[in-house]
Amino acid sequence: MKTALRSSFFLLLATTAFTIPAQAEEVPPVVSAIFKSWETQFKAKPSYEKIEADGDGNVTITNLAASLAAEGPNLGMNFTIGKITLKDIAAEEGGLIKVGSATLSNSKAEISGANNQNFSVEMPEGTAEDWYVPVEGDNPTPKEAFRASMSLAKKIKSGELKIMTMGQTITSDGYETTWDGDPATGAGKFTMTLGNVVIPEAAIAAMDPSGQLKQLGYSGLTFMASGDGALTVADDTFGFSANIGFASEDLAGFKMAFGASDVPMTAAAEMRASQKEGRPPNFNALMPQLMNVSLGNFQFRFEDDSITKKVLPMIAKMQGMDEAAMVANAGAMMQIGLMQLKNQAFTDQVVGAVNSFLKNPKSFTISLKPAAPVKVQQLMTLNPNNPGAAIDVLGVSVTAND
Repeated sequence: MKTALRSSFFLLLATTAFTIPAQAEEVPPVVSAIFKSWETQFKAKPSYEKIEADGDGNVTITNLAASLAAEGPNLGMNFTIGKITLKDIAAEEGGLIKVGSATLSNSKAEISGANNQNFSVEMPEGTAEDWYVPVEGDNPTPKEAFRASMSLAKKIKSGELKIMTMGQTITSDGYETTWDGDPATGAGKFTMTLGNVVIPEAAIAAMDPSGQLKQLGYSGLTFMASGDGALTVADDTFGFSANIGFASEDLAGFKMAFGASDVPMTAAAEMRASQKEGRPPNFNALMPQLMNVSLGNFQFRFEDDSITKKVLPMIAKMQGMDEAAMVANAGAMMQIGLMQLKNQAFTDQVVGAVNSFLKNPKSFTISLKPAAPVKVQQLMTLNPNNPGAAIDVLGVSVTAND
């Protein structure tokens, strides 16, 4: 499922990354920008059957294709789009090209990897509104390169998605993203939704041959994902925050929140350059700059919707005891396991939360809320032999059923 979602996310990138082609004569600047972006970000040089420009701000690209070679853990991909229609194209200040609307028809990604991890994703139609395509110069500053790494649209929407894997079809109502920010810098607020991903019983059986999910009472699954976030941009640094959530009906949900600030533009430039050149990032060179990065709040939250009560008897049986005995002993086992942290107040908090959750499973939350933003440099100076101090500095807390 994780790789399937990655491929559908690539379809999202396709909708947002069209900003730089490179072929034939008289290729419109907006297409050149789209293709160049692909080549830089994905090491993929697109080809196409035909490009038509009507001279009135509208461009159509027919039968576009690109291939990404499998490298290390990255899966290989063949990507095709039957037709891309770009309307109301106009030059903007700051080296941007605005596309009033874009439509993608008959998009398909065929993904292959090790151990026969082969699947495909189809998107019959996708649209983008008010899409700002950056045109990157030959010698961009770190800030210019950072902006050029993003192709942003006020709204992106797909129709139904189909994911084919192991002879089975998983469907989704589609995704939608919004962005409300500054086209020149990319700073602004984002939202994302992925609606009703339906995994039918046959697909569950293929992915879970042992039948454990069916034994727990889950013959099919439906889940949704949503998120929001913000990007801030200064002259030589940027910051971000995000909230992401997944929820499955009659199963469980997960929520995660995180953020950071004072991230140097040069670090982003190095990451991009290493990707372009096919080498690992030079973290040794980056480390002095990364010392000033500030880490914000972090939270991971599990929200139960029946799965815990169904799993507990199975776990207890694997440990050779009944459910009641396992729940009764859980706190004592946690107490022993956390002694090495040398922070009794935190240990008591965790034990209390675990006991409360197992007796009445509703939610379980791990949060980091430092009293003030914590810089990487400060974390590096903490004594590794005193983990309890790090817990206090980071403001770590564990709660249940709140």
